Amino acid sequence: MLKEWKVADLFAGVGGIRLGFEKAGFKTVFANDFDKSCKSTYDLNFEDVKLSPENILNLEIKSLPNFDVLTAGFPCQPFSIAGYRKGYSDTKGRGKLFFRIVKILKEKKPQIVFLENVKNLKSHDDGNTFKIIEEVLTSLGYYIKTEVLNSMTHGNIPQHRERIFIVGFLDEKKAEAFKFPKEIPLKKSFKNFTAAEAEDKYYYNNKPLFERIKKDVNSENTTYQWRRRYVRSNKKGVVPTLTANMGLGGHNVPIIKNGRGIRKLTPRECFLLQGFPKSFKLPDISDNWLYHQAGNSVTVPVVKRIAKEIKRVL
Repeated sequence: MLKEWKVADLFAGVGGIRLGFEKAGFKTVFANDFDKSCKSTYDLNFEDVKLSPENILNLEIKSLPNFDVLTAGFPCQPFSIAGYRKGYSDTKGRGKLFFRIVKILKEKKPQIVFLENVKNLKSHDDGNTFKIIEEVLTSLGYYIKTEVLNSMTHGNIPQHRERIFIVGFLDEKKAEAFKFPKEIPLKKSFKNFTAAEAEDKYYYNNKPLFERIKKDVNSENTTYQWRRRYVRSNKKGVVPTLTANMGLGGHNVPIIKNGRGIRKLTPRECFLLQGFPKSFKLPDISDNWLYHQAGNSVTVPVVKRIAKEIKRVL
């Protein structure tokens, strides 16, 4: 009988990493995220393991189910090297969330760790943050590999989204055999993910911003973004990075033009442009929260491809 590889999904958001791993044949046994707005979306889409909204710092590690893989799209925080070397204590409390992951790894000793973060993690705090992450994971016995992958080159998703992925194995031979997925051609444009029509509220027609952007937003084959003072365009059929602050004032939500006028992408379209399936359910909560959740998530097909490569070497 084939072994069932179990995953603990930390900083789970609405379940993007979970979807990618489950599509590759893994089973989720635990999920946690302190962002309570995510729970309604997460629980609507996953029937067995629901989202625990407890603060990860308060989780009782001993009570967690056993798992083989720890996944985490953790927040990027500065660490103190001095604090880390004194046993992870830092008077400012910096890096607490990452070191909570470390404590869980120490106690549960999963075979694999999978971390996702912004590309800037490598240069964050003059490179100290990434250096500590490497040092700590290595000291725990993990052989790690890291790579920056872009959704448009590694997921066939027309979104310019660069993220760093860190994969660690306790087994050195498995780590050596593991390879990050190769680039694949981008065969889709944003038009494959956007609807021909949308509700009035998404259109800028007759709104104050319309007069400022109508001259620059002039092609139906281009995506645009209002950057507070100017319009940025992308003529390659790709949307800019979807961000967690899209819900704050809407200035980061990509803009498109159609026969009816100029509008921003809908929350549903943002989820689709993260590679979530059309069957993924969105709860009846404010658009601001949905934009936040989509932008805070991962591009599912990229995670699925990495998870398949992990599965291949197990």
